[in-house]
Amino acid sequence: MILYYAPGACSQASHIALIEAEIPHRLVKVGRDRRTDDGADFNLINSKGYTPALDLGDGTILTENLAILVYIAEKSGKLLAKGGAERWRALEATTFMTTEIHRNFIPFFRGGTAQEKEKAAQTLLMRFGTISEQLGNKAFLVGEQMTIADCYLFVMLSWAAMMGVELPQPLSNHLTRMKSLPSVIKALSAEGLA
Repeated sequence: MILYYAPGACSQASHIALIEAEIPHRLVKVGRDRRTDDGADFNLINSKGYTPALDLGDGTILTENLAILVYIAEKSGKLLAKGGAERWRALEATTFMTTEIHRNFIPFFRGGTAQEKEKAAQTLLMRFGTISEQLGNKAFLVGEQMTIADCYLFVMLSWAAMMGVELPQPLSNHLTRMKSLPSVIKALSAEGLA
């Protein structure tokens, strides 16, 4: 398997999941110019032009973090309960982050005005409040085991910290704890962010 990634981008969620699930993979870095480390045109690999993309080794290229994260969980039997409320809560939280949190970082990454960034920060604070309530006092977002939701949450919390977006204290604590997990340490190191 090959994971096409950009350091610190949302592809990091899939990277952490691959490591946590103990699925052998190779990383191929994609630059801002949409060229891979070996000079290939990434647009020919993923016509959407952004990471992540996961080459399954049989000619299939999966895109979109949610699809890749679920694929990793299904393939490994880890990171997502097989059924019941815990499975659906993990999928619900991951979907909420992809649709309601991720998109609100656009002004920070695409040169938004100070006013646009402030509005986004206020929306993010509200959205992170929802996630903080779900986390409560649990070790992970859905319970006592890491799920795909935690992989994605780590990236969103990292972005918030990097952009100076206020986080509820439980999420700040969660970010600190996640940074100490072996899979996160390994992913950060491999992406040159340690």
